[in-house]
Amino acid sequence: MKVVKYDSAKRYQPEKGWERISLCEESDISIEYFVKPPKHSSPKHNHPNSQILIVLEGQLSIWTEKDGEVLLNKYDTAYIEGDEVHIVTNPLDTPSVGLDIFVPGRSFDFWLKKKDLLNK
Repeated sequence: MKVVKYDSAKRYQPEKGWERISLCEESDISIEYFVKPPKHSSPKHNHPNSQILIVLEGQLSIWTEKDGEVLLNKYDTAYIEGDEVHIVTNPLDTPSVGLDIFVPGRSFDFWLKKKDLLNK
């Protein structure tokens, strides 16, 4: 068994106010807790990992080319297929909180390696 204590978990901010915390970083699955600041959108991106996004607080919208924009409320869940281009947005004037589960696991420094997307 591996235990990750929240207070000592790896964390970083890809952009101001957008906090990501690694709760599990294994090759077969990874779990990231995140806080998305008001009105923040991730850049349009994709990754080979399948993603399950769970809204824990607030609201998040997910845009994909196939489905357009879908609004998720507290405890709603979305499955995003691997390599599907998507954008995740917090439409609120307050922070929203979520959990990302990736299968297989992805490197926790994903957004640090994608600085070219963040600076657009």
